[in-house]
Amino acid sequence: MNTNVILTCAVTGAGDTLSKNANVPVTPRAIADDVLAAAGAGASIAHIHVRDPETAAHSHETRYFAEVVDRVRDAETDIVLNFTAGGGGDLIPELTGAQGPDRQIRAAAGSDLQSPSERHAPIGELLPEICTLDCGSLNFGGSVYLNTPDWLREHAALVRDAGVKPELECFDMGHVRFARQLVDEGLIAGDPLFQLCLGIPWGAEADPATLLAMRDKLPAGAHWAAFGIGRMQMPIVAQAMIAGGHCRVGLEDNLYLSRGVKADNAGLVAKAVDIIQSLGGDVASPQQTRTRLGLRGAA
Repeated sequence: MNTNVILTCAVTGAGDTLSKNANVPVTPRAIADDVLAAAGAGASIAHIHVRDPETAAHSHETRYFAEVVDRVRDAETDIVLNFTAGGGGDLIPELTGAQGPDRQIRAAAGSDLQSPSERHAPIGELLPEICTLDCGSLNFGGSVYLNTPDWLREHAALVRDAGVKPELECFDMGHVRFARQLVDEGLIAGDPLFQLCLGIPWGAEADPATLLAMRDKLPAGAHWAAFGIGRMQMPIVAQAMIAGGHCRVGLEDNLYLSRGVKADNAGLVAKAVDIIQSLGGDVASPQQTRTRLGLRGAA
């Protein structure tokens, strides 16, 4: 069992969640305020997406990430910052033309596709301590999250060369397998950091057997965490800790503190801290997290 748990709070995500819970932060100011509240409640890391302040839709704009960073750092509250670099992979396919050799598949309305260099732009400019690297394609809800092996290799090299720690997000067993390949090819610097993403339709299920199966396929020396979505968020906190890993909570993954009670990020972090402490552990400080993961600014 892990008794010094790195606890991440994923504060907003990219989904259409604001209509279900008004506590989901949208503007850079609101996102930064929630990062600070999560830090105050005990979070070690804040995982950050940004949104268009006018539409609340997911955004890739570097200026919004920059504003969040400036507001958090100006507050002089210490927390490790982890940017998403997984946006721009949503494909809704549409067939065009009649049957025959000229028929094509194109990206239909609602698709959001970026090249690896475009995904990396906020990371390369702002240099957070950690950024995500989604390790494969997936049937993601009603669309396809598109991330080919060549794209992943290109993206991993960009992250490595920027000196940022990649968090290898794995939504299925094949993602773990390809992440190991990236490690073997020298595209991941230092001890790898994995995030096991459980319960997303249609990836790996959020249950103990799946968590342990994915954990057991990780390379020697790897750091790892896991999260579950919805009602499985807090059970996976306990299961990941008991199995030797770290944890993630937050409004990106779950909108409720308990049945019928809408959550905020600080409340979810506080509940996770209570679970970790009740099991005999404690939450790593940001500086302990930097040292353990080998991040810039480590003691």
